[in-house]
Amino acid sequence: MGSRARQGRRLQTMMKCMCLREPLKGEDETVPSSDSLAIREFYSSTASGRSGPDGEIEMMGSGSGNMDEAELSLRESGIMDIMDNEEARALLGKDEYQEGNIEAALHVYERINISAVTSKMKISLAKSREHRKKHYHYYATPPMSIYTAGLLLEAIFLKAKCLQVLGRFKEAAQTCKVILDIVESSLPEGLPQNFGDEGKLQETLSKVVELLPELWKLADSPRDVILSYRRALLHRRNLDAKTIAKIQKEFVVFLLYSGGEAILSNLRSHMDSSFVPRNNLEEAILLLMILLRKISLNKIEWDPSILDHLSFALSVSGDLTALAHQWEELLPGTINRRERYHALSLCYYGAGNDLVALNLLRKLLSSREDPKHVPSLLMASKICSMNPDLAKDGASLACKVLENLDGRCDQLESLSSCLLGVSLSAHSKIAISNSERVEKQSEALHSLETASKVTRMRNPPVIYYLSLECAEQRKLDVALHYAKCFLNLEAGSNIKGWLLLARILSAQKQFLDAESIVDEALNQTGIWDQGELLRTKAKLQIAQGQLKSAIETYTQLLAILLVQRKTFGSKKKLYKDYIDHARNMEVEIWHDLAYVYISLSRWHDAEVCLSKSKAIKLYSASRCHAIGN
Repeated sequence: MGSRARQGRRLQTMMKCMCLREPLKGEDETVPSSDSLAIREFYSSTASGRSGPDGEIEMMGSGSGNMDEAELSLRESGIMDIMDNEEARALLGKDEYQEGNIEAALHVYERINISAVTSKMKISLAKSREHRKKHYHYYATPPMSIYTAGLLLEAIFLKAKCLQVLGRFKEAAQTCKVILDIVESSLPEGLPQNFGDEGKLQETLSKVVELLPELWKLADSPRDVILSYRRALLHRRNLDAKTIAKIQKEFVVFLLYSGGEAILSNLRSHMDSSFVPRNNLEEAILLLMILLRKISLNKIEWDPSILDHLSFALSVSGDLTALAHQWEELLPGTINRRERYHALSLCYYGAGNDLVALNLLRKLLSSREDPKHVPSLLMASKICSMNPDLAKDGASLACKVLENLDGRCDQLESLSSCLLGVSLSAHSKIAISNSERVEKQSEALHSLETASKVTRMRNPPVIYYLSLECAEQRKLDVALHYAKCFLNLEAGSNIKGWLLLARILSAQKQFLDAESIVDEALNQTGIWDQGELLRTKAKLQIAQGQLKSAIETYTQLLAILLVQRKTFGSKKKLYKDYIDHARNMEVEIWHDLAYVYISLSRWHDAEVCLSKSKAIKLYSASRCHAIGN
């Protein structure tokens, strides 16, 4: 009885609204007709007050019997004859949806003949745009008002929401797609400003654009996810800047971390001069740079996650110089100046500009900034330790870290002691007197041993540098022990460990054992990473007098480098550092081969090798030495 009474009150309200007035002949259709007034009044009277956030609806019983009863009441009252059946069902469905009766709402929405009203909605939307352009009152009356079209589009959207709640994600996505197809086909140039405000058409369209990619994600259809994101960003829909930025960020996250490769963009959708991304990474970087530009123009608020994603994308692409430029272009006050200095130093260090990175770190460690910033001290010490001329400064910086830590963190203390040892070792190589060299070497070894004890021999880099230092001081047995420990810690995955072990065995004149170690490493290493191993194997063969075998090994290595050059030749920017390393290695290999041929008195072959070297690199001291020989 309660249900019947409630429906009766709604019908009375709708009838009252319909009796307000009749539309005049030739009246502007944008003024609501009696149908629209009835719909609006019924719209408000059936609202349950439990709107809540979309998607947070409780599952209720189907209530299909109540729906049939409601439709019957509408027909008996004559409302179905006055207003369109689909409009009435849209109102009933929304009422059930707001009440939380998801299955009942879906039952009503499925009775709406979408194909029958689609053409009417398209004509109405198109006519409305023409009217806005022409600004006169004598034109053909559209089949329905903008308000009614908006009501039906909202009904289709709520049907998709019902399907989503019921776990029918693919159907929900296809339903949402219908709305976009209708709007885009009727308004190919996009929505004009303030279009459809009366029927909340813009609000519905914004919700659809945001929901569609999420539905395709739930339906496990990555191709459709990407297409829906591109569709949302390429078509004009008068979305606000915040909504567009949200869609762009979600698209970036999907491109970077979804694990699949996107389909290429349709080139016809771009102008001739436009940049067309070739893969996920480039498309994500382009979107992130657009977002940063919007932040610079104060169109959207600052979001640190944008820079985090861009840092990841450009780091993976290997273009850290471009990342540094993005940090430099941020407006003052966007981020903390100390954070900017530190991030820029990381970028330039990764790009190979060590001195630029060091100068930035020195600014950060100045008395005006933060002279006790531990990450910056460690990084500056590492950069200095790689350069014998700056090794003394590296040792000083490492000592400052140890003073600031004061035993509070074993890992950082071990790292600082390791950097101190590496810096002292590098400094010993340029010592003027023999006593100073021995002193620095002793201090270096002590620091490295301290670092290994702090971490209980579990830090692979510390063990590596400790083994290397012992080898350089000709403590070969101890060095061999630490090299084996390093290999065990890394589970044989680090080429540096294999090379160090082989070279220590070579220093002990155990050439066969050293060659077997290299062969074992070659079996566990990918072909692109075999360069240094093959070169070491060739030198071991030369040491054993196996010159022909060494020539074959060098020939194998040159073939690998040739394939690498052809493979990465079209990607020089992306793999610039890798290619530079390969070119330098190729020069040295030609020189090694020349020396082998000189040993065999094959002078012509030696000259050919040197000419190959000159074609790659015009100036080389080792080539001059070989020519002299």
